[in-house]
Amino acid sequence: MDPTALIGNWHLVGVAEEPQGVLRVAPHQIQLFGRCGMHTGSWRADSGGLFVAAMFGISGPRRGDGCTADPLPPPGWLQLATGYRLEGDTPILVDAAGAQVARLRPGATPTPGPHLAPSEVAPPTLTDEDRRRFAPAAALPANLRPVDPARLVGRWAPARGPETVYVEFRADGEWRGSDGCNGQGGRWVAGPGGALLATSGPSTLIGCEGEPVGAWLSSSWRAGLDGETLVLLDAGAGEIGRLRPAG
Repeated sequence: MDPTALIGNWHLVGVAEEPQGVLRVAPHQIQLFGRCGMHTGSWRADSGGLFVAAMFGISGPRRGDGCTADPLPPPGWLQLATGYRLEGDTPILVDAAGAQVARLRPGATPTPGPHLAPSEVAPPTLTDEDRRRFAPAAALPANLRPVDPARLVGRWAPARGPETVYVEFRADGEWRGSDGCNGQGGRWVAGPGGALLATSGPSTLIGCEGEPVGAWLSSSWRAGLDGETLVLLDAGAGEIGRLRPAG
């Protein structure tokens, strides 16, 4: 499958929480124009049908029911989406069991509001660089064992580094961690062949001698085990970092 098929301005169909919602999926950003305002976040998808997204910010009026909480929780329906499939030209976001979470119907036009320029809500465009970024990742090297998603759940630390640097994969698809000084987090999904995708949200910027584990995860496409060590790989199967069990 081609993950660039997800890029566009979409009407949400079949999402009870957002009967008039619009999802804008751009190469480097995802936005939900919904009843509680505009959510902004990041997303990733691969040619094997994996999908993950996380919303990190919200702006605009909060007039809908259940929209007054502070902080407002992220859209629960979007957190259920861990994959996608295509029915013709129509993308379908699906959950871990393959059930439909949302059908994406083209032709949506988000309302920019007072804080967004019209160009920021126009249909996204794809560059050649974007197409290369979404190209299928290289296979897992033969010397590594594909990691089972259940095996990832738990706390990991860099193979060489202080215990203050860590990543904790949670069973609900969330991850939390620290580069040694700054708290980090996002969402993750794993699949066959060692496929691993993760988003990484905003973080404080305190300088320290730790490791950029959030950047490791957000640039990983595959993960495999070398003994008990988790090896994170980029799209070309180049090694990004190594993590050891830490809990």
